Amino acid sequence: MDADINFYFDPVCPFAWMTSKWVRQVQAQRDYTVDWRFISLRLINAEVDYDAHFPPEYEAGHTAGLRLLRVAARARAEHGREAMAPLYAAFGAHIFDTAPSPDDHRTEADQRELRGTRAFVEPILAEAGLPLELAAALDDESWDLEIQQETNEALSLTGKDVGTPIIHFEPPTGVAFFGPVISRLPPEDSAVELWDHVVGLSRFSGFAELKRSLREQPQLAAFGVDVNTVGKQEDWHGGSRRQKK
Repeated sequence: MDADINFYFDPVCPFAWMTSKWVRQVQAQRDYTVDWRFISLRLINAEVDYDAHFPPEYEAGHTAGLRLLRVAARARAEHGREAMAPLYAAFGAHIFDTAPSPDDHRTEADQRELRGTRAFVEPILAEAGLPLELAAALDDESWDLEIQQETNEALSLTGKDVGTPIIHFEPPTGVAFFGPVISRLPPEDSAVELWDHVVGLSRFSGFAELKRSLREQPQLAAFGVDVNTVGKQEDWHGGSRRQKK
């Protein structure tokens, strides 16, 4: 698919979701085409000792993300690339734009693990207008090769010391970067201005990185941060609040 933007996402990454919402703002105003592609945090960290390097809920969350990408891969194979935009939108709305129930007393790890189950996925498939039978791909590891290949493709464009999302600007000849990582959605009238600044940097072939590890918690209902609140600032050294550098 020839697109103006290739956007590599893991459905359980909150910063990928926030950036994707901004990209959709820009897409609507600029009439861009976006190819929503896969990158798996679980596969990127396949050799990492989760217990030693990550908070306790991360392995369950990343594994759920891989399971959701299997469903997405099957949906793309059977229903075309045009199925990805509504499916990713439905994933994000349920994972991040829905506040947790005060009556849900499960651990954070259990809540994240639930995202990789039929009970979670089937209503999302219905919302995206896709057959519920696609949920069978949750346990189908045969899709992992395709997901790994696309993950490798994304990392080949940026190098390996990155996270999600990865955006390939003006493919195939344009440059790809990790991010931009944003914690707030810009107002509609300034979304394109921000985009133009980012693309301006990407078009300079000598530009490699502009970074800080301090991040605000994203303005997402799942984090209890509304649009009128600035999220608590955290140090995401290593890009993922790793417990070891």
